[in-house]
Amino acid sequence: MESKNLASKVRKHVLRMTSTGKSSHIGSALSIADILAVLYSTMSIFPNDPKNLKRDRFILSKGHAGAAVYAVLAESGFFDVDVLKTHYQDGSILSGHVSHKGVPGVEFSTGSLGHGLSVAAGMALAAKRRDHDFQTYALLSDGELDEGSNWEALLFAPHHKLNNLTCIVDYNKLQSLTSTHETLNLEPLVDKLIAFGWDVIETDGHDHIELKNALETISTKPKFVLAHTTKGKGVSFMENKVVWHYRSASEDELAAAIKEIEDNS
Repeated sequence: MESKNLASKVRKHVLRMTSTGKSSHIGSALSIADILAVLYSTMSIFPNDPKNLKRDRFILSKGHAGAAVYAVLAESGFFDVDVLKTHYQDGSILSGHVSHKGVPGVEFSTGSLGHGLSVAAGMALAAKRRDHDFQTYALLSDGELDEGSNWEALLFAPHHKLNNLTCIVDYNKLQSLTSTHETLNLEPLVDKLIAFGWDVIETDGHDHIELKNALETISTKPKFVLAHTTKGKGVSFMENKVVWHYRSASEDELAAAIKEIEDNS
């Protein structure tokens, strides 16, 4: 499936899933739809054999945006799209924060922030030591970089020359109640990452060509893709609005949001 079409489908699924289940974190899920669409159009995946040893590994460290991962997995053939209708409901395998339990294609359960990059670095190191060729990708939130465990992993990966590891940060510059700048300023982020030994690529996190080029760039170092994004991307009344970190769309808001995405697809 063409990545832009996939991103549009993911956004519509996320809107419906969060509205039906009355869950939250919709802004966070919409901001990574393009990143996920390009990733799942680029990675080596085996929907009919999810544990294939040759598969690339992907970890969503910002687990609260799990609805978007479930949507991209369903559209990629890992499980039936109808399962998405059960999201965040009693008895469903699709929990609010992403879970690997019973969900084909999910490598690791996340939700408590700050662990995904460390696990991904461990996977990449294991691949090196076992002479496996798969790539490992971790997608983090920008606010998550406030967690010290990430900086341990950021030191660890270049030390072990993990050029089979890519860290992507959804740099939408909003976290919880306000901006990342006001919460705990990250800048100069690029300078810090370069000093830690990463190959840093800044990109528009909604430009599929830029994202694809960044992901396919070959490096001798671990790679850090700093993806500048808009929280709530794709729905004008949700963009850059902190409130959509905490609420879902009403019936009328859902209809308006779906229409806007379809009109712009």
